[in-house]
Amino acid sequence: MKIIGVGCGPGLLTEQAIKELKRARFAYGSERAIALARPFLPPNCSVKSIDDYKRLHTLPDDAVVLSTGDPMLAGLGYLKGEVIPGISSLQIATSRLHIPLSRVSVVVAHGHGHEKGMRDTLDEVRRQKIVFLLADPKFDVDELYRRLATLSPPLQVALCENLAYKDEHIVVGSIEDPPKPGAALYSLVIGNF
Repeated sequence: MKIIGVGCGPGLLTEQAIKELKRARFAYGSERAIALARPFLPPNCSVKSIDDYKRLHTLPDDAVVLSTGDPMLAGLGYLKGEVIPGISSLQIATSRLHIPLSRVSVVVAHGHGHEKGMRDTLDEVRRQKIVFLLADPKFDVDELYRRLATLSPPLQVALCENLAYKDEHIVVGSIEDPPKPGAALYSLVIGNF
């Protein structure tokens, strides 16, 4: 099995990923991942949307699993098989904001990990790291901002929405007047940058 990062938006597939996609016989992924990879999949490739992520380990050995962004950043890199990296939202956000990756801590707050994500964000900010927070639409951003406001200022917050898409939007504010997410596909960069 090959787990291929298709990038976090259009035009971010690596040459290695494209080469592997062109040889794929079976491809599985989310609708968004499929849309990013489809131009490079051969006509005879069987393409299926993933309905049950718990059953991915049962896919055939010659399957290609498409992972948005990079499989090793909150993606499908936990699966057994060859991982082909992609260009992640972390890379795009830090590039747009001119932040060295060595200053960043990644926090994932997806699904049931909301409270842990809040605690981890606070801990990393206290350590003076810049946090790249991957959250889902149900994450309580207002509660995070309330908790961050109790820390020593100054803190900046960058809201990064729809990175690498035509409607990409990045806005930077302070913890006193932080930007609020309006899109389902977003990340936050928090710290002194």
